[in-house]
Amino acid sequence: MLKNLRTYILPVIACVGLLLGIRTVVAGGTRPPAAAPVAEPARAPFSTYVAGAGIVEASTENIAIAAAVGGMVQEVLVVVGDQIKVGDILFVIDERSAKADLAVKTAALRVAEVRLADAQAQLKLMEGVSDRRALSVDELDRRRFGRATASAEVDSAQAQLDAASVELDRHIVRSPIDGEVLQVKVRSGEFASAQALANPLMIVGSVTPLNVRVDVDENDAWRVRSGAPAKASLRGNPEISVALKFVRFEPLVVPKRSLTGDSTERVDTRVLQILYSFDRGEKAIFAGQLMDVYIEEAQNSSM
Repeated sequence: MLKNLRTYILPVIACVGLLLGIRTVVAGGTRPPAAAPVAEPARAPFSTYVAGAGIVEASTENIAIAAAVGGMVQEVLVVVGDQIKVGDILFVIDERSAKADLAVKTAALRVAEVRLADAQAQLKLMEGVSDRRALSVDELDRRRFGRATASAEVDSAQAQLDAASVELDRHIVRSPIDGEVLQVKVRSGEFASAQALANPLMIVGSVTPLNVRVDVDENDAWRVRSGAPAKASLRGNPEISVALKFVRFEPLVVPKRSLTGDSTERVDTRVLQILYSFDRGEKAIFAGQLMDVYIEEAQNSSM
């Protein structure tokens, strides 16, 4: 009986294994359905064009605000999105020591002014004596020298007061432009360094209009002409697009910094940067966003 079972079971197992193997091969050879893109890619509006990757920035470029002196931040007077004017105070570094020094220099100036007034009164009294025999020439010269010395002390005290005033003003960080606060990375109570920082304490810029900085591969740079029509579409939503106005070519070709991940792309690629401006109006476009840019190419174009 055991012999009969082996005779029938082994062929059945072999057939089942064969069927499973065929099914696995067929399933592995079936291509999975292609995933639909999250957003349709932007389409070029020109028949011939040069494509480039762009990043939105302020028309003044993004200005990294730094502190002139290091110290604890006493007060921050702006928040992201605030509209600012030239000279508006952005934040203040602890100014107690500078204020105390200013008070000392102010008192020193007052003392020097009193000494000058006393020296002038004494000289005037001496010069008012009608009988020159009542005083010596040396005494009159000493009074005149005393007045000159007192006057020099006043000038010195005034210069020191001006220097102390400048030092106090260096603790107050002001806006260099009319624009908008784009980023704030400093808080009251934190220490602000006067050195260059990888992450700036604050970034400001003018966003009316906005600029887009376009990287064009050096191999295609010769195909772009000054003032050529261009159009930019927002990454992730090609329906949000704007017409661009040519601003300028950056005169220096630079190494490419933002790579696309394409396997054929070389890390030693250099790019020509072109600046365009646009008015965003009511569109949701912000500084720092990436855009796909298409620039119309003219036949036999040259820069």
